[in-house]
Amino acid sequence: MEHSLSNDGRALQRLLDELGRLPGIGPKSAQRIAYYILGQDAEEARRLAQALLDVKSQVHFCPDCFSYATRERCDVCEDNSRDRSMICVVSEPRDVTAIERTGSYHGLYHVLGGVISPMERIGPEQLHIRELLGRLAESEVSEVILATNADVEGEATATYLSRTIKPLGLTVTRLASGLPVGGELEYADEVTLGRAIEARRAV
Repeated sequence: MEHSLSNDGRALQRLLDELGRLPGIGPKSAQRIAYYILGQDAEEARRLAQALLDVKSQVHFCPDCFSYATRERCDVCEDNSRDRSMICVVSEPRDVTAIERTGSYHGLYHVLGGVISPMERIGPEQLHIRELLGRLAESEVSEVILATNADVEGEATATYLSRTIKPLGLTVTRLASGLPVGGELEYADEVTLGRAIEARRAV
């Protein structure tokens, strides 16, 4: 006869299940993390739990660029020293962090919230493209840098944006060579990504 899990056993299994839902975390990684947490004192576990709750309650999307913000607007949009004649268009907020690490770019950003992907039924209307066009119509922007990933979906998104933005009379550029085809901005080192920004090309 099978015995049901104890309360402790169910708590551990719930933790393993939740950790296993995280991207890139398989069963073995979930188990390692769970046992690490179990090995820490209650205060450390409480800090981790509180940090998760705080980030969900305090971090939101910037209403201007759709990157992450802890105040009304993100730090980049709030910074009056940024070059407001340029907007760098990226897929996800983590791409903003990757580009900022290079120190090579000093303009503004616009986060699409994904890429065009027919396989996943994501079209232009599911992305923040309408908001981007609104920003371009109302601002002093003269150059739009397309910094989507160098994969099939990223290239398709960049092509769509280029065809949509060029009729507005703006300069449209794309990150230059240096990023491997199929690679993701998040994993590019600072030197490679910095060179790609500096050597961007017209499209």
